[in-house]
Amino acid sequence: MISGILKKMRTELNDTVQYALHLNEQLYMNDFLGKEIRMEWDGRIICGSCGVQTKKSFGEGFCYNCFVKAPEAAECIIRPELCRAHLGEGRDVEWELQHHNVPHIVYLAASDIVKVGVTRSTQIPTRWIDQGAAAAIRLAETPNRFEAGKLEVALKSFFSDKTNWQRMLKNEVDQSIDLVQEKMGTS
Repeated sequence: MISGILKKMRTELNDTVQYALHLNEQLYMNDFLGKEIRMEWDGRIICGSCGVQTKKSFGEGFCYNCFVKAPEAAECIIRPELCRAHLGEGRDVEWELQHHNVPHIVYLAASDIVKVGVTRSTQIPTRWIDQGAAAAIRLAETPNRFEAGKLEVALKSFFSDKTNWQRMLKNEVDQSIDLVQEKMGTS
């Protein structure tokens, strides 16, 4: 039996996407495809930022204190146009400089629709895989998260910025989407 704190699976793009679940050891989930597995929750909730046991989690698994104070839970994670790292400001300036005041990519991703999104340049293709993209294309590279967010906001009048997770889980992909045509505005 393997135990540990459940965290986001890591992904790697080879011929197919490889998924790794990190508990006390690394489990390659592709090895379990078609097999029966059993998971049990011991009832504890551990904050993904500070590691403290909590009664309730917020956002992506934070205790309340980290949800309101940790840079990983700042509003600009969801709304990059609100980022202030380029001004030397944020919940944790050093963290902001390392994660937000670095090159970011504005992209289009194809799933059941065409979606516009933003990610750090070092997160490609991980971010696209996380969102269930069948394909993706870069639109622009910006020097920081704020600039990428401003561009994304402008593009929201043409493209959605949401992933339909129900359709993603069902692998409902619109195969007719041509991202090059979408990028050129000729679709």
